[in-house]
Amino acid sequence: MRRHKAEKRELTPDVKYNSEMVSMTINIVMRGGKKSTAQKIVYGALDIIKEKKGLDPLEVFLQALENTKPRLEVKSRRVGGATYQVPVEVSPARQTALSIRWVVDAARGRKGRAMLSALAAELMDAYDETGSVIKKKDDTHRMAQANKAFAHYRW
Repeated sequence: MRRHKAEKRELTPDVKYNSEMVSMTINIVMRGGKKSTAQKIVYGALDIIKEKKGLDPLEVFLQALENTKPRLEVKSRRVGGATYQVPVEVSPARQTALSIRWVVDAARGRKGRAMLSALAAELMDAYDETGSVIKKKDDTHRMAQANKAFAHYRW
C-alpha cells in the first residue's frame, strides 16, 4: 500500500487569456525551463487559429481539447503470472493532461514546420475532429473496448 497521494498544486492562469488550460499547455510545451519561449509558441499558435478560423481562439482551443479527451484507457494488471490489459475510466484531471500532452506531442512530430504553426494546425485538426490526436484517442478507446472481457480484474 502506498503511503500518501501527491497533492495537486494550484495552477496560476496565464496572463493573456486568464485560462488554466492555456497555462497548462504552456508548461507542457516548455523545454529546459524556457517559459517565455513556450508562451510565444502557444500564443503564436492561438493567433494563427484566430487568423485562419476567424473564431475566438480560446473557444477553438478548449473545444479541440474536449474533442481529444479519452474517456477510457487500458492499464496493465498482473494476475497469477499473466498480464491483462484492463479497461478503466479516466479521471477528469488525467483526461485533460493526456489530451494536452497528445496534442503537443503530435505537433512536435510534425516535421518541417515551426512549432507554433504545427501546434496551431494540430489544434485546428482536433477542433475539426480529424488528425493524429483524434486517431490516438480512437485507438485508446478501441483497445479498451477490445479488452472489455478483462473488466472484472479492475480494482
